[in-house]
Amino acid sequence: MKLRWLWVALLLCGLCSTPARADNRAIVRTTLGLQGLQAFCNGLPLLQNCTVVTGLDGSLNQLFLLTTPLDLTTFLNLLGNTVGIVNAEADQLLSLVGGLNLVTTPPAGLSDTTLVSYSGSTVWDGYVNQPAAGIVRVSEAQTTFKVLGTGIVADIDTGVDPNHPALKPALLPGYDFTRNQPGGSEMTDYTGTPPSGSTSNVAQVNQSTAAVLDQSTAAVLDNSQYAAFGHGTMVMGIIHLVAPQAQLLPLKAFSSDGSGYLSNILHAVYYGVQNGANVINMSFDMKSNSMEFSKAITYANQNSVICAASAGNDGVQEIVYPAAYQGDVMGVASTSNADTRSSFSNYGDGIVWVAAPGEGIVSTYPFGTYAAGWGTSFSAPFVSGAGALLLNLDPTTNESKAAAAVAHAVPLGAGMGNGRLDLVQALQSVSPAAGNTADFSVSMSPSGNTVNP
Repeated sequence: MKLRWLWVALLLCGLCSTPARADNRAIVRTTLGLQGLQAFCNGLPLLQNCTVVTGLDGSLNQLFLLTTPLDLTTFLNLLGNTVGIVNAEADQLLSLVGGLNLVTTPPAGLSDTTLVSYSGSTVWDGYVNQPAAGIVRVSEAQTTFKVLGTGIVADIDTGVDPNHPALKPALLPGYDFTRNQPGGSEMTDYTGTPPSGSTSNVAQVNQSTAAVLDQSTAAVLDNSQYAAFGHGTMVMGIIHLVAPQAQLLPLKAFSSDGSGYLSNILHAVYYGVQNGANVINMSFDMKSNSMEFSKAITYANQNSVICAASAGNDGVQEIVYPAAYQGDVMGVASTSNADTRSSFSNYGDGIVWVAAPGEGIVSTYPFGTYAAGWGTSFSAPFVSGAGALLLNLDPTTNESKAAAAVAHAVPLGAGMGNGRLDLVQALQSVSPAAGNTADFSVSMSPSGNTVNP
């Protein structure tokens, strides 16, 4: 042991003359615990070899974010030769921006501002009665099975507008992992004056969510700083549309420009599981695998958490994560209102479990308004909302049970998993008696008889 630490010291001494660069970030799993890892980092303070920034797995005390001025490859090799280090990997920077999900014609629902009551809130009629809701049979499922959702649905995203009148009654405080502070509001990223004006016209606001808004809102958000602003509020709105009585837990791991570190996503997964989430929605994707991301999702599965993720918007058959963590996550592709695969939607049985509408989806948006979006980001929350409805019928519903239920879908053909989500079929598979619509019955008389041997 002493010889190994001496080797580490000599290696670091050889590196101490290297010019300092911006700190690199590493995700480290260790058996040393926080104090042991800090002792390792502080063992040679003059060399400033690493700093423990924060724990990522809550009460488990095994996963941490470290920063170092050292070359990351060198640092990871160093960790790999240290007793007590189980795994170490680079902290990836993800982005919500990009893809082929282009705005087409704004849906009619975006102009239908008639106020209606929905589960105790006042919302736009164009939101509640939009075509996508009819396609997956939201209202029919809620009425037939007498379900409005239950439990806690967490969304790892840009946060949420905590004062949106449609969402406010269902929102929990959440957490902001980009600032490491309580509260999952995405309004902390907005520094301007709230827009005001007519909603009679719509305009494209960004490319990451391919959203269209009223002209006044688009005018103040049409820049790269706000490329993904509103993404989380829109995703939450779709979950709420499907399961209005489920509680919503915003876990802010992405900034308004669409960037987010893998370490914050991991932190959000563990936080969600340990704070009672029954469902976790992940409307994002990454092309490279991560051992720690896989472990985090497995941890969620072991704690009976239902997980849904978007399949990506590159319009190709490719492997993306977390959708590819099959068995632990339901990957969701996007369909048009005509039940065809959206041109921007990724496909392939390696990532798609089921599909849901993802074109011109009207949903809640910051400043108490509404927007329409295109992308698999807006398909996944339909499935997450389905998880909350299934929990109404069976409180023991976990990932495998939820996946089996939503697999009762409308067939779409190769590459689209089990087909397009149908909430009535999914709930019917769990509670056939509640959905029995037969118009006749059969009885026997006498009901029983005795047969002597």
